[in-house]
Amino acid sequence: MLDLNEIRTEIDDVDRQLAALYEKRIALATKVAEYKIETGKKVFDETREKQKLDKVAELVSDEKNIHGVRELFSQLMSTSRKMQYKLIEEHGLTLREPYETMDAIDKKHCTVVYQGVPGAYSYIAMKRFFGEDVNNFNVETFGDAMEAVKDGSADYAVLPIDNSTTGMVNQVYDLLEEYDNYIIGEQFVKVEHSLLGLPAAAISDIKTVYSHPQGLMQCQKYLDSHREWNSISQLNTAVSAKMVVEQNDISKAAIASEEAARVYGLKVLESKINDSDRNTTRFVIVSNKRRFVKGAGKMTICFETNNKPGALYNLLSHIIYNELNMTKIESRPIEGREWEFRFFVDFMGNIDDINVINALHGIQEEANKLKFLGNY
Repeated sequence: MLDLNEIRTEIDDVDRQLAALYEKRIALATKVAEYKIETGKKVFDETREKQKLDKVAELVSDEKNIHGVRELFSQLMSTSRKMQYKLIEEHGLTLREPYETMDAIDKKHCTVVYQGVPGAYSYIAMKRFFGEDVNNFNVETFGDAMEAVKDGSADYAVLPIDNSTTGMVNQVYDLLEEYDNYIIGEQFVKVEHSLLGLPAAAISDIKTVYSHPQGLMQCQKYLDSHREWNSISQLNTAVSAKMVVEQNDISKAAIASEEAARVYGLKVLESKINDSDRNTTRFVIVSNKRRFVKGAGKMTICFETNNKPGALYNLLSHIIYNELNMTKIESRPIEGREWEFRFFVDFMGNIDDINVINALHGIQEEANKLKFLGNY
């Protein structure tokens, strides 16, 4: 019978050899990096790496080990590239675009745009982030808000990006990729939907309910208890409240915030009708200036990659290698390219952190496209 301790001793001996060989290989890779720094040659050479993997596969005598050896050397080359990116950054050959830092956002001397009408959750998020007296105006669509920031008619836009119950706001993610605007802040607003009606209305009068599609979705259990009601989607929860006032019909109600009830003079027929009492929406504050608050601790990027095994993992590995905490990943289909996706990633860090710089450098070198969306 084999002695387990003897086998483990032999494994330890092999591991010592592997560790020494690894250090020798990295030392040689450092020389390669120095050569590339001098010549301006790119770190990532996909053709060369594929040839190398094919060659090491030929060195294996047992076919069962081919896949494992290819994986091992793929990881070795990936680690080597990450080390080379660090050296390149240390030599000041950064790929970063210029940016400015500021001590704080000037919330008093600015103009803010939001989508919807007074009383909407975007309106509430704006007031909480910038204060009650902020100069503001509203537009009909998220695209209009991004356009207002782009053309300078607004300094900032407030846009909903994620909800803890219904997930990502697809259109806002797409607009962040489309426009050269940047996230410089975020605001969380707890969603507490209420059923709002005219002052003379009672719940027994209601036949039709208006709200944003997510508002209806977030109150589905409540609506299921009133199957006789007709639910109709609108652009915004507060727009729905405004419609109830304009139509002046006691059979019409809106699902919106109590703030909307206050703004439009409606009665709260029933409060807190959400399916979840932990329903929260995250809003982002967007600017057209590449300027970030000192000490900002969260990054958002988006990138595109090839549709092949390991492509996404290889890009995310730059975040892992640089010991950064990824907090969120989302995907959106790329228009006109069937079954290809764009990935949006949030991770903790500041644009001046060396680990963040290294991760961004590596992803930019190896992705088909990388876009930096903000540090906040």
